[in-house]
Amino acid sequence: MSAARPTRTRKDSAAPRSAKRTATANRNASTASPAGRGAAGHRTDQLEAMLRIRRFEERCVELYSAAKIRGFVHLYIGEEAVAVGVNEVLTPEDAVVSTYREHGHALARGITAEAVMAEMYGRTTGCSGGRGGSMHLFDASRRFYGGNAIVAGGLPLAAGLALADRMREQSRVTCCFFGDGAFAEGEFHETANLAALWKLPLLLVCENNLYAMGTALERHEAQTDLAMRAASYGMVAWAVDGMDVEAVEHAARRAVEGIRAGTGPHFLELRTYRFRAHSMYDPDRYREKGEIEQWKSRDPISLLMDRMRENGELGDKELARIEQRITDEIDHAVEAAEQAPEEPVEHLLRHVTSSSAEAVS
Repeated sequence: MSAARPTRTRKDSAAPRSAKRTATANRNASTASPAGRGAAGHRTDQLEAMLRIRRFEERCVELYSAAKIRGFVHLYIGEEAVAVGVNEVLTPEDAVVSTYREHGHALARGITAEAVMAEMYGRTTGCSGGRGGSMHLFDASRRFYGGNAIVAGGLPLAAGLALADRMREQSRVTCCFFGDGAFAEGEFHETANLAALWKLPLLLVCENNLYAMGTALERHEAQTDLAMRAASYGMVAWAVDGMDVEAVEHAARRAVEGIRAGTGPHFLELRTYRFRAHSMYDPDRYREKGEIEQWKSRDPISLLMDRMRENGELGDKELARIEQRITDEIDHAVEAAEQAPEEPVEHLLRHVTSSSAEAVS
């Protein structure tokens, strides 16, 4: 598929807000497994990665309710297939730019639960030194550049990273996650235009969960086929079932291979859904309960588990072992965070102001 030929996605017959809308042709495509890993083992890894995100977020709900963590917290429950499927095809040399709903992206990228939880607590052992909190996870060693609280704010940063790699003739991809609400911001359109014009090695991943905070997609966008709109900039673009981790990985692999081949930016509209409210502060009165339950029937974790059980790849004992490993990991992360030090008051201006070259260093 040529980057010069924009692609249109077929409009599904169901209403835009129906869970059935996510069914796409990607479902029946095979997913390549990493070298040396059988398909069953690879699906087990995917399941564990998604469960780690789900259990981490569920623990965050408990800790927030107990006032152990504070501030704005945006949960990733329901969207786990997106983070896991996309990160499977990225290398350590690639870069990831994320949004304020980034816990899942960070964990899938390989940032430890301990480092993320410590950041949630605002402790110095957090991945951002305790200064970022839930919305500003950052780890340069993983080439994970936020956590950006501004809607669409990560897009220009991602374009800059991709441009730098292109100018240095480095075979790296920058992946930028953002929500459907970003389409209402100029940053998306400026980034898409320049990325296509300059053929940047940029993977644009739109997590279309149908709501920009509390505003339904059809109430803020005249054209709700986001992949078609992205294709109008002259880049390869298509929609994917964002609740199916194998479909996500297949599409992401196809896109990354195209980018590495020099065909320019690719766009994925991953049709997904968040099961929780926009944030822990949000009363979530803008969605019908029936709609939420309909989407929960396509829980990405349950979908993969059912597929594995049908194939004879997952038994109760193996699932229990996976769950126990994750429980122990998160328990340790919470314990470590609660014992970690807070930044002393005398460090308040560190990384903010400097009075000498020595202070900068």
